Amino acid sequence: MMDATSAGTTVPTLSVVLPCYNERATLYEVRERLVRVLESLTSGSYEIIFVNDGSTDGSPEILDAFAAADSRIRILHLSRNFGHQAALSAGLDASRGQALVLMDCDLQDPPEFLQSFVARWREGFDVVYAVREARTEHWWMRASYAIFYRTLRLMADIDIPLDVGDFCLLDRRVVDSIVALPERHRFLRGLRAWVGFRQSAVSCPRAPRFAGQSKYTPRKLLSLALAGYVGFSAAPLRAATALGFTAAAAGLLLLVWVILAKIADPLTPRGWASSSAVVLFMGGVQLIVLGVIGEYLNRVYDEVRRRPLYIVSRRVGF
Repeated sequence: MMDATSAGTTVPTLSVVLPCYNERATLYEVRERLVRVLESLTSGSYEIIFVNDGSTDGSPEILDAFAAADSRIRILHLSRNFGHQAALSAGLDASRGQALVLMDCDLQDPPEFLQSFVARWREGFDVVYAVREARTEHWWMRASYAIFYRTLRLMADIDIPLDVGDFCLLDRRVVDSIVALPERHRFLRGLRAWVGFRQSAVSCPRAPRFAGQSKYTPRKLLSLALAGYVGFSAAPLRAATALGFTAAAAGLLLLVWVILAKIADPLTPRGWASSSAVVLFMGGVQLIVLGVIGEYLNRVYDEVRRRPLYIVSRRVGF
């Protein structure tokens, strides 16, 4: 099904956005499998938007060749590596479809699951997201993900589903709502929950990477986790306040104990160990509180500067 816009151009039924950072080993496979699925689902009414997030391994040339061979494939070349969430946002901004699918190039989220997404969408759901099952990562990664999602759900001001990533389908009105949000530190799976609408989950096994290594380093994963915690919860600030009160109460009790001990036995010599412990404890509490406040202030500072989330150096196929 294709609708005509007032300008006379056609709007595809489905847009698929794939961020790409040094994924040349998977590009041919993901294109072949994705095109096969989209042809059967939409009768050719689709667009595929690859977002080249500063790749340096030859991926840009492969993507340009894709666009030259198929007018339904479009490429956004970012001026440098802006990160996964920024690349997804660039695809959201450029998409035109009645519905949009977000997925990665590594084929850990199988393109064949789009059939389940589209079926739920046609039933009337505005958001269809994949719940990840049977992960193949190392045990410490699986444990880290499990801890993150559960602590985020416990702390967040909204209900964020457990064990879900960015692999999802969004109706056009959901896409427009997310695009209209102004923040720079984006945690899209949280924004997807925040905008609401009618949502549905689809269980999806997490396949191994088709080729190459994950581009999400521990540092990038930590940054993404902080974006989730800070962007959707004031609990860290409240925890810092509670920690401050706890430290103050402990200091007061210690002071009372010192006074009583002095009254009971004024000649008993006192060492420096307890004083050092108190100073170190209070100093640690203050640094923790300052760190939490600083993390929120850093977010505020970035929002005030109003720098763009990404910069597009070149568009192909648009």
